[in-house]
Amino acid sequence: MPPRAGGPKTFGAGGGKPKDAKYTLLRLGRYLLDYKWLLLAAILISMTSNVLALIGPMLSGYAIDAIELGGVGGVDFPTVFYYAAWMIVFYIGSALLSYLLSVLMMYTTQKIVGKMRKDVFEKLMRLPVGYYDRHLAGDILSRISYDIDTINVSLSTDLVQIFSSVITVVGSFVMMVVISPYLVIVMLITIPLSILYTKHNARKLRPLYVIRSEKLGAMNSYVEEMITGQKTIRAYAQERVISDKFDTINVAGADAYYTAEYNAAFMGPTVNFINNLSLALVTVFGAVFYLLNMLSLGNIASFVQYSRKFSGPINEAANIIGELQSACAAAERVFRLLDEEEEPADVQGAIEPEDVKGDVVLDKVAFGYLPDVQIIHSFSMHAKPGSIIAIVGPTGAGKTTIINLLMRFYDIDGGSIRLDGDEISLLTRSGLRKSFAMVLQDTWLFDGTIYENIAYGREGATRDEVIAAAKAARIHSFIQRLPNGYDPMINGDGVNISKGQKQLLTIARAFLLDAKILILDEATSNVDTRTEIQIQSAMQRLMKGKTCFVIAHRLSTVRNADLILVMRDGDVIEQGTHNELIKQKGFYYQLYNSQFE
Repeated sequence: MPPRAGGPKTFGAGGGKPKDAKYTLLRLGRYLLDYKWLLLAAILISMTSNVLALIGPMLSGYAIDAIELGGVGGVDFPTVFYYAAWMIVFYIGSALLSYLLSVLMMYTTQKIVGKMRKDVFEKLMRLPVGYYDRHLAGDILSRISYDIDTINVSLSTDLVQIFSSVITVVGSFVMMVVISPYLVIVMLITIPLSILYTKHNARKLRPLYVIRSEKLGAMNSYVEEMITGQKTIRAYAQERVISDKFDTINVAGADAYYTAEYNAAFMGPTVNFINNLSLALVTVFGAVFYLLNMLSLGNIASFVQYSRKFSGPINEAANIIGELQSACAAAERVFRLLDEEEEPADVQGAIEPEDVKGDVVLDKVAFGYLPDVQIIHSFSMHAKPGSIIAIVGPTGAGKTTIINLLMRFYDIDGGSIRLDGDEISLLTRSGLRKSFAMVLQDTWLFDGTIYENIAYGREGATRDEVIAAAKAARIHSFIQRLPNGYDPMINGDGVNISKGQKQLLTIARAFLLDAKILILDEATSNVDTRTEIQIQSAMQRLMKGKTCFVIAHRLSTVRNADLILVMRDGDVIEQGTHNELIKQKGFYYQLYNSQFE
């Protein structure tokens, strides 16, 4: 199916230019606010844990001073043990609270990303069909899995580190000022270097992480496409070609990953070097102040420990910023999907179809997937209730597009479509679509029993009704031969049953749905000729009083249609019954005979 105005399918999310990081973080903040009480508890636990850890260096300094005051051979052991014991108590308390904080944050972030995945999946259910025509399935899956996992890791670890870092930096700075304001001035000489370097690298890293996410999305899309096409790949012996192409995509993804991580890897060591330079200055000037009797050894020891605690989070901030850039890039892709334009809402006062008879009229319908490329030109048709309408023609004539318009997967550009006299644009989309039962060439089954797959479209269907539908679709005898009849599980893609049987199950599903209009888009393409004849016979019987649209390339399947519309280049060029069109010896006659030459 051609894409709408969005253009052809592309790898990635399109466009490597990142949006505003502040907007992305604020958007993430809205998810965090939904669990504000859990986050508040996490903040309180983090504060308590870090305060306990910050007391340790002060106690350590007191213990050292107790040793120094005791002189040679006169160590005040009771005082030293007293402070050492309290250090153990505070550090154990801090460790236990840190563990509790980690568990709480894991629980909270799971809740947050769970809600985010729910929002994304529900958004996917509200997006128009055209979105799936423009985007690769692998890229969509990458956003709901890889990108949200990246956000999850960042929230569960980086948030904890940010809380801890803020408290540690502030607490350490206060304690250092209390111990020696002069040494603080010495240490702060190198701080601007760390801040400027970190800020510069953050701007540089963010677009690299955006590119990385898009390249990984491209790789996922390619892998998903190749896995589904394994039989065709092997039949044409294209394994080497496919592998070579994957190598190219894989190398591009690996290069993007390496480039982002390579640039991020510089941040930690560089900031650590700046911090070590700061420590060297503190050590030198601390020794000078000690010789001048401005500081005790315990003060210097405590100050050095606090300076390490102060610079440690700044060093970690470099790594955290890299991870946050990755999370922001992933979040942008997720939010870009959440911001996609949804299927238009029903017009105000839209009617819910009731007692549908199946009278369908298309009057001078015009449509194009792209604004400047019209596919359907002034198409007109009248399907009377209970009639079988066949739409035939060469590939690209617009047959499937007509079905998309009937179901309002796309809205027409001109003309009108009426159901029982009502414009379908004035009907609710859900009500309109419930009036149709569809069987497509690309069949879809889900992980479940055969019974559940047949009963999918009709809530509360009884086993007798399911069996009756299966009999009508000529699949009942096959189901009876299975070990558990209607109850065995089948794979989501139906790979443990044949394509013909898979098609028959979807036809049975459509028969069971109590809809007045049936659409069959190449519905018998995967069954043999004998089964095809049986289905056509059953359809004549079961579709009595219902309108049926049949799209078929195999013209032998539409000979019994009440009306055959022959399409070419978006126009109906011939119409009539099979015999009437054969007698005309026009385009339909040529198509029909070409299939039996």
